[in-house]
Amino acid sequence: MLILVCCFILGILFQDYFSFKQNFILTVAVFCFFIAISTFIKSFFISKFNSILLGLFFFGLGICLHYLNFPNASQISFKSNENIVFKISKKLNSTEKNKKYEAIVKIGKETFNAIVLIPKESKELDFEHYYKAKAYVSQPQSSQYDFQFDYAKYLHRKNIFYQCYINDEVSSVIRNDLSFGEKISQKRLEVLKEINHSEMSPKSQEFLKGIILADRTEIDSETLQDFNRSGLVHFLAISGTHVVVIFGMLYFVLMKILPLRFRKSVIILSLAFIWFFALFIGFGSSVIRSCIMLTVYFVYVLVQRKPDLVHSLALSAFIILMIDTQQFFDVGFQLSFLAVFGIFWLNQPILKYLPKQDNYFKKIIFNTVSISISAQLATLPLVLYYFHQFSFISIVANFFIVPFSEVIIIFSFLVTGLMALGLDFGIINSGYNFIIDLLLKIIHWFADFESLFFENISMNFVEVAILFIVIYLLRFVIVKFNAKRFAQFSLAILFFFILRISFTIYENQKEEILVHQYRKSNVVSVKKGNVVCFWIQHWDDEKKIRQYIINPYVSSRRVKNFKIKQLPALSEKVVFNNQVYNLK
Repeated sequence: MLILVCCFILGILFQDYFSFKQNFILTVAVFCFFIAISTFIKSFFISKFNSILLGLFFFGLGICLHYLNFPNASQISFKSNENIVFKISKKLNSTEKNKKYEAIVKIGKETFNAIVLIPKESKELDFEHYYKAKAYVSQPQSSQYDFQFDYAKYLHRKNIFYQCYINDEVSSVIRNDLSFGEKISQKRLEVLKEINHSEMSPKSQEFLKGIILADRTEIDSETLQDFNRSGLVHFLAISGTHVVVIFGMLYFVLMKILPLRFRKSVIILSLAFIWFFALFIGFGSSVIRSCIMLTVYFVYVLVQRKPDLVHSLALSAFIILMIDTQQFFDVGFQLSFLAVFGIFWLNQPILKYLPKQDNYFKKIIFNTVSISISAQLATLPLVLYYFHQFSFISIVANFFIVPFSEVIIIFSFLVTGLMALGLDFGIINSGYNFIIDLLLKIIHWFADFESLFFENISMNFVEVAILFIVIYLLRFVIVKFNAKRFAQFSLAILFFFILRISFTIYENQKEEILVHQYRKSNVVSVKKGNVVCFWIQHWDDEKKIRQYIINPYVSSRRVKNFKIKQLPALSEKVVFNNQVYNLK
């Protein structure tokens, strides 16, 4: 099943890269149809190639489904400033100046998906109203250079092609056509408001909203940076750990209440509850993956078949991608599946090298260590590729924090449940506030180990592929160490470093001068060898320019050293290493 899903994913990537048109897709569909028909023909010749034909079928299926799932921009004629009517479909992370929402917008007779931005001081929007306002409507621009995050492409994959900026007053009218999903989303919004009105500190409120309700839209940048630098950002994201803990909590309670003969009913009720929980928090890819895996696992148990983790993982990926092939390009989707596969691939071999787990306490501690190392090793190539940073303190931080994660998740779930029911117990809230404030201080302490945090790590797709081969071979070295396996593993590492040095030498031979757009000002960069100088117009923007321009450029071009200088607004030339560069 895992091999077939990999073939399916290759088909998605093939179509995404080449963007084949309708005639080619029809040919592939006919080819897949004949392969499907051939499975009913009893022939020795066909049965010999059954595995290859199945792989080709799933490859073709991936091509066809991705073609059908690829959104096309609807051409809408509108003025820059338009009166729009809209309803929100999702709350997004706020920026420094604006609150952001995904919304269904109507201009005249045209209806389309868009990002709606309103001033941060404006009243929170909800699902119970239609809204009307005057907005500046524009299409998001693609990234200026290859090293920058392409926000326009990211939105296109979500079938969003427009942004609406609202600065005027927003009028509203009550809706009487809420769907069941929108009623659930509105209830979630009300629970979020209840948390905001509690007596907890703002940081504890945002932590509670993130860890249980998957709402990180208002979390402050300092806290988020602490989680990133300590390698504990997965703790904030709703993942398999959360789903398993909530399932286990409900299963434990129901088994204590009901007789043993109702065990199957308890499993079904617990599964139904985690699916309702997934609906309530918005069906994130990691939550769906966890719910499907857990459901498949317990279906095996209910029908008295031996559970299989890899088949459960593959089946959950296949179901998600069948519904929406664009989900594969979501970084969270890729990391969550890789983490689970890494645990399957490396956990038991690593566990064998740790001290014997002869009691419950040792089992918890050493399993936490092995699972954490396995998941981090499996996701390391993609983390370096997407985020270009890594912290060695994350191994220690996970060792200390993860063992307490179950208790924190259960406590957070109970506090949220009480607030959802309108029950506000000051003592419980104060206790939760104290624990989370202490937890955040510990995480901040881990994040302050600057010497163990590395950023601007360059990594391209070829290097990522070789690193995955290294991790694949690592299992065989750990399971049974011998000269042949160690030699294969060492050669893969050596090949990785040879490639890495070659790519660095190639980049360091280039010289280039670029003019970057940041808001209404320009940032000029001049690169010579492995040194680059940036000229910026306003020092107030330095922090954001580092985040969005300098750091991505440095990691992409494999630059070792960079300087930042001020550029006067009317400059026509810059001088770098005694060489003059014209800007006009």
